[in-house]
Amino acid sequence: AAPRPEPLRISEPPQRAERVVILRESAQPYYIEGYHRPDSRHPDDAVYDAISDIMSSGRTSRLYRALVRDKKIAAGASGFSQFPGDKYPHLFAFFAVSTPGHTPEELRDAIRAEIERIKSEDVTDEELQMVKTRARANLIRRLGDNSGLAFQLGSYQARYGDWRELFRSVERIEKVTKADIRRIAQKTFVPENRTVGILESTRLAGAAPSGGM
Repeated sequence: AAPRPEPLRISEPPQRAERVVILRESAQPYYIEGYHRPDSRHPDDAVYDAISDIMSSGRTSRLYRALVRDKKIAAGASGFSQFPGDKYPHLFAFFAVSTPGHTPEELRDAIRAEIERIKSEDVTDEELQMVKTRARANLIRRLGDNSGLAFQLGSYQARYGDWRELFRSVERIEKVTKADIRRIAQKTFVPENRTVGILESTRLAGAAPSGGM
């Protein structure tokens, strides 16, 4: 018998410069950029959830209205946390798929314009209230049947060691302010914290397919 070893915890070093990966394939053009953020236990996790909701929740979201409805340069656009998972530090990612005749560069510029908006301007009272209303509604929907109830309570018990965190997560969303959103956006969405992935279509460009670079 011996004492149980300490859990192995490895933290990725901070990113110091933008990273860009470009693939050229005979495929639909695609653009994605991700920003490092802390794990789901971080005190500002609810603020990241609020930003994700404002940028991406449905047809009233900022990215949908700007890229899909108004500019018509994207077939779909979203900004979301938990990529590829939220147990450990992960990415807040923004992506878009272009419509015919439009390029990943256009998607990049439009996405970054919306990122700059949320960094420099307060969200509206209506937007913030919609975030909080949807959080409560989503909780009720997730607990609407036995399997949903079991899954949610079990997930939060396993992740946090306390099933009550499921309900506290909604309470934390209720406390998010406009200032919180600007603070986290300004801290997170900066060039040196950004990794970009671009899929360029050789079919549209008329060039022969090549490997990534």
